[in-house]
Amino acid sequence: MSSLTSLPAHRLLTLLEAKEVSSAEVVRAHLDRIERYDGALRAFTKVFAEQAMAQAHVVDDARMRGIPVGRLGGLPVSVKECFDIAGELTTIGVPNKDRLPARTDAAMVKLLKSEGAVIVGRTNISQLMLFNEASNPVFGRTSHPMSLTHTPGGSSGGEAAAVAAGMSALGIGTDIGGSIRVPCHFCGIAGIKPSLDRLPMAGSASGIPGQEVIRAMCGPMARTVRDVVLAMKAFDPHAMSALDGRVPPLAWPDPDAIDVRSLRVGYYVDDGFIRPSRSVERALRTAVKALETQGVRMVEFRPPEISRAISMYFAALSADGAVTMERGIQGGPVEKPLRGLKVMATLPKRLREGLADVAGLLGEPLLEGLLNSLGEKSVADLWALTAHMRSYRNSFLDSMREAGIDALLTVPYATAPLPHGMSKNFVIAGSPAMLFNVLQLPAAIVPVTTVRANETGRSPILGLLDRHAARVDRKSAGLPVGVQIAGRPWDEATVLALALALEEALASDPERPRLPVDGPIGTIRATAAHDDDDDDDDDDGHDATSGI
Repeated sequence: MSSLTSLPAHRLLTLLEAKEVSSAEVVRAHLDRIERYDGALRAFTKVFAEQAMAQAHVVDDARMRGIPVGRLGGLPVSVKECFDIAGELTTIGVPNKDRLPARTDAAMVKLLKSEGAVIVGRTNISQLMLFNEASNPVFGRTSHPMSLTHTPGGSSGGEAAAVAAGMSALGIGTDIGGSIRVPCHFCGIAGIKPSLDRLPMAGSASGIPGQEVIRAMCGPMARTVRDVVLAMKAFDPHAMSALDGRVPPLAWPDPDAIDVRSLRVGYYVDDGFIRPSRSVERALRTAVKALETQGVRMVEFRPPEISRAISMYFAALSADGAVTMERGIQGGPVEKPLRGLKVMATLPKRLREGLADVAGLLGEPLLEGLLNSLGEKSVADLWALTAHMRSYRNSFLDSMREAGIDALLTVPYATAPLPHGMSKNFVIAGSPAMLFNVLQLPAAIVPVTTVRANETGRSPILGLLDRHAARVDRKSAGLPVGVQIAGRPWDEATVLALALALEEALASDPERPRLPVDGPIGTIRATAAHDDDDDDDDDDGHDATSGI
């Protein structure tokens, strides 16, 4: 039998249900792997070794007695640090000596436990969950399982690293601007951000509490799409609605029952912000051809006014002038990727507009647009922004309907994984993922390929952001690349049906990421000193594009 930590979650569950292995054996194997590799990766903020083994024995005893153990009975699962666990502090990466331990589990944690999952630990995040790395003053920095010089992404980066390294069979992250999807893309794993309120978020902390124009959504992360489907099927809508009243108690179709040959999928490579890296574009075109071999009708599609959507995204999240962020940090240390956003969101309006004008004159339209969108807004302006955002969502769905589009295939991020510190000054690279937070639509990631040695350059280089992307590209050879599949509201089933079809079509492709990787032993980069200084954070003084 293969190593228990190398098997996907659905295969482990089959073995558990057949009683060919015990939960205690499976959990012990994953805990041993955590002990072996996590000292270098630092994916976990806390490991519940004793509690996990005790729960595994409970599941095994119940299974032997013929007592139902739940649809995830005995599987080792990890959760992002933002989910409350009774008796534990939920820090979201901010030191706070006055914070009290959680009194009860988050709804998602309760749901996992009710289905027999064994929680092996909580995983690392970005500070306040507001940038695309997993780094904070409380728990330090998480590294990519294939390269200790790279980040696994964020804010659910610890979760992605744990799953990709085989330290967890299944993970749960959250996503307000790509925080599930970007780490999945970076680490070569699968995941989904469902429609808003499809899964329960009660008991999950927020980096900007009270900001409701764009809300986060949780979702499963795993090494295969089949495992993501397994998790979604395990979550009973009535149980979720009872735990969190925002979740509608509505069943969703089985992805396996959907014939993808009946689907028409629109695709586009470039959303008009940063040009995708060569590897990212190749992954998208590979996915187009692969889905066509599965009988999917693929057509080019140009969504309306994406720049408007991304401007509204930043306008909404900065509408309080970063006051809530400042309160959350409480005068403590601030990670470098957050500093620029905080500074720019608090600048006087006239000064920010003046800087935007200068950026425009220097031929930096993206920077100009971002500067104009940031900053404090009146209640009336916020209400108007919210109305514009809802109107945009309707127009976007209308354009899909008029084109006969059932789903969309896009890039998830402008580049392959980032070296540590390089999310600073580079927030716009996440625009392909942010769009679907604005739209509140389900979106999944499927790993497709790895960066080839001849894909580490770009030309022409146009402006600051392209230069930054070029520096990322030069260091990306061998690292994973994925694609994003998005669908209509509440249609996770179609999204996952397409993701399954793509996974099947690419199953024998030798360039697909092979997981799990063996932690630092399997790295494709030289091991870097794992400290908390930022020698490689590419500090060129341009902070205006750092942030979420």
